[in-house]
Amino acid sequence: MHSISKRSEDIMQKNLVIVESPAKAKTIEKFLGKDYKVMSSYGHIRDLKTKEFSIDIEHNYTPQYVIPADKKKLVAELKTEAKSASQVWLASDEDREGEAISWHLYEVLGLKPQNTKRIVFHEITKNAILHAIETPRDINIDLVNAQQARRVLDRIVGFELSPILWRKVKPALSAGRVQSVAVRLIVEREREINDFVSEAAFRVIANFILPDGTTILKAELNKRLKDREEVKAFLESCKSTSFSIDDITTKPVKKSPAPPFTTSTLQQEAARKLGYSVSQTMMIAQRLYESGLITYMRTDSVNLSDLALGTTKEAIFDTYGEKYYKFRQYHTKSKGAQEAHEAIRPTYISNEDISGTAQEKKLYELIRKRTIACQMADAELERTTISIGIGDKKEKFVAVGEVIAFDGFLQVYRESSDDEGEKEQENGLLPPVSLHESLVLKDMVATERFTQRPPRYTEASLVRRLEELGIGRPSTYAPTIQTILNREYVVKGDKEGTQRSYCVISLFDNKIKEVDKVETVGADRNKLMPTDIGTVVNDFLMEYFPSVLDYNFTASVEKEFDAVADGELDWTKAIDKFYKMFHPIVESTSAVRTEHKVGERELGIDPKSGKPVFVKIGRYGPVVQIGQARTDDKDAPKPQFATLMKGQSIETITLEEALKLFDLPRKIGEYEGAEVVAAVGRFGPFIRFKGKFVSIPKNLNPLTITMDESIELIEAKRSKDEQRFMKKFDEEPDLEILNGRYGPYIAYKGSNYRIPKSVEHPEELTLEECQKIIAEAADKPATTKRRTAKKKS
Repeated sequence: MHSISKRSEDIMQKNLVIVESPAKAKTIEKFLGKDYKVMSSYGHIRDLKTKEFSIDIEHNYTPQYVIPADKKKLVAELKTEAKSASQVWLASDEDREGEAISWHLYEVLGLKPQNTKRIVFHEITKNAILHAIETPRDINIDLVNAQQARRVLDRIVGFELSPILWRKVKPALSAGRVQSVAVRLIVEREREINDFVSEAAFRVIANFILPDGTTILKAELNKRLKDREEVKAFLESCKSTSFSIDDITTKPVKKSPAPPFTTSTLQQEAARKLGYSVSQTMMIAQRLYESGLITYMRTDSVNLSDLALGTTKEAIFDTYGEKYYKFRQYHTKSKGAQEAHEAIRPTYISNEDISGTAQEKKLYELIRKRTIACQMADAELERTTISIGIGDKKEKFVAVGEVIAFDGFLQVYRESSDDEGEKEQENGLLPPVSLHESLVLKDMVATERFTQRPPRYTEASLVRRLEELGIGRPSTYAPTIQTILNREYVVKGDKEGTQRSYCVISLFDNKIKEVDKVETVGADRNKLMPTDIGTVVNDFLMEYFPSVLDYNFTASVEKEFDAVADGELDWTKAIDKFYKMFHPIVESTSAVRTEHKVGERELGIDPKSGKPVFVKIGRYGPVVQIGQARTDDKDAPKPQFATLMKGQSIETITLEEALKLFDLPRKIGEYEGAEVVAAVGRFGPFIRFKGKFVSIPKNLNPLTITMDESIELIEAKRSKDEQRFMKKFDEEPDLEILNGRYGPYIAYKGSNYRIPKSVEHPEELTLEECQKIIAEAADKPATTKRRTAKKKS
């Protein structure tokens, strides 16, 4: 009897630690020993209902939380473990989202204050975990309320705006507070690009021969010349002019390293240096954090701990020597830097290499180098500027050279910038010259250059812009970008450039030569561009809800969340102020009757029918329409519709381009006794042949594709399908055995069924055996994978 009670006492004495991701649980378990059981909540265990408003406006905006069906079993397991534990430690991340996860766990599991402790750490190392257990605290309800305020406000905006978009623009659209502002930035940038008119000017470069007769000095004219006439006159005058060095200045220049990484600077540098998307960077960083390799990856602080500063100093002394070290303390400028209290850095700076995927290794190396560089000495450079006089002219030719006298932090790390591709190469070392030395002109080339249009946003430059405007916080950048891409308001893609001619005028051997050349301009890779739907939704919201899309307003809401987090503002008062402004606009906008559909644009008159031609957003996307629907006359001819092709936009399409689309579907000819037809559908251009559809690749146009090109596509698809097909049954035509990218499977009535690996020859399966596999699959409950902590914006 005594032994039984002793065993139950042992069970009761267990410590239960709850974190939000299984990877984090695994790492922490290594440090805590047998008296601690570590479990994961897999992110939030309850949330607002997905399909319902779930906010009680009448009762102080109370959120109505539910435990999702896929979390009920997990919650039951956590409850059982919590009941049998003598001490429960809530160890979710150290930010508002993490605090809210701990609070929800406390509420749902029915935990008691006397045996529940909240612990926080921003790195998963043994010291940090043990220190956290020695210094527990209570749940910070101010941080919880700041998270609740964001969640409730975003739900109000989403649920009240979306139905208006369904009625006024297109079904199934949705709107969000920060997302809509991000779309606005991209739409406005695209319009700036469309409206941009470039101005031309000539850049003049000359090569001079120094008195030794062999050394060349390259220099640029210190002003741009505006047109061909001015260039030719200038070059003509240089035929008989003397050139001499009239000034040499050398001055020291210092460059300082960039501060250690915050969430947004890591996202920007990983995009520039490694080509990672924002969400990819966050996913890799989260794995590094949960494995105990870096500090917490959602932070807007540039602070480094004393321990980190000390170990970084040691690493620099050991590897590079004392003269490469310089102590630097960075301070965070933004008031809202509450997400975590340190920059992103390696947990152990001495770890040069880590085990992990290639991507994890690259990101870790980037973080480590940036951390070391921020504690290193300035780079010392010597910048020499040589000025070359042109006879008695005011203009000068200038040569600039930079020499690194001491590399300092550049030994380890050089920060990248978004416009690196467009910068002129910096000159290296200049040849030695003397003042008043005479030079001989070898040649002079004037090249027509054009002012550059504003650049389209990359994911990283959009994050930087949002941060500059004070919109969003470290935890929201990645989900915001993912949302606008998922909703197809914005696409990330390539833009083909256009051809432009430019002029090169040269002076060589006392002869002036003029040549016209052609270049491709405006080509973009992997940039964010608005879709027609994104543009129309943005214009509608800008017209009726300008305050929601106002940059200052959105930034001020973030500041209010910060005030809630600091305990200076009641969250329900912040929501109430917003709701009383917002809800009346929603009601008045719902009541507005518009004559035209939102985003509709008239292009002109169709010369064949004399009817007006419009572009607008149709049920499946942008369309051209000829004629109006008549409700008063049922016998009147119905309007004609045509889908826009990829690359066309309702903003810029011309009447001529729009009318061409009505040439589709277009009969190309006959093949094997059947019609071959080119058309455009929801998923782009295609060929219809014998009841099958073959996609037309983007290098071919459905309006001009030839019969030979069509046959090539048909045969390529046929060959691919034959490789895929394994077996079918005459008595059950809906059932086929196919070979997919993950191996053989059974396709039956729109569903796919995996063939067990134990079946060595799938092509020999009988119809009965196939039906048995289908029946067994139907009896199994659908499995849903649990996902690791996904933070909501």
